[in-house]
Amino acid sequence: MFTGTYHHTIDAKGRMFVPARFRDLLGKEFYVTITPEQCLQIYPQDRWEAVLDKLRLMTQQEQRKLRQLFSKAVQCVPDAQGRIQIPQELRDRVGLVKDVTVVGTGLQAQIWDTETWKSIEEMEDDSENIEKAMEELGF
Repeated sequence: MFTGTYHHTIDAKGRMFVPARFRDLLGKEFYVTITPEQCLQIYPQDRWEAVLDKLRLMTQQEQRKLRQLFSKAVQCVPDAQGRIQIPQELRDRVGLVKDVTVVGTGLQAQIWDTETWKSIEEMEDDSENIEKAMEELGF
């Protein structure tokens, strides 16, 4: 399970360290793509395969709705230091410049610009939101 919050930076070449705990969960290769939010989503290989299985069952018209998700996706293989290259197009799309926050979201992880993440966290981190989320999960 992907849990926790990790702070990293993107270097001048667009490389970012993937938290060691997440690298263990992600394996040798995984996928990074866009989301409806202002962040990038990291999918482990098995979750990406599950998405592809659902895609295979969709009509061509339904598949078109996901075209951007797949056209922006990149396959990532961490280098020996545990870094991945995030393409400029993806960095620009979500405003990743230097300081990033990698957030565990259960089955996946997300990459946020740190300032953007602070705003989201501030907005979502109240007892009412937490209580609603826990109720939805049956806690």
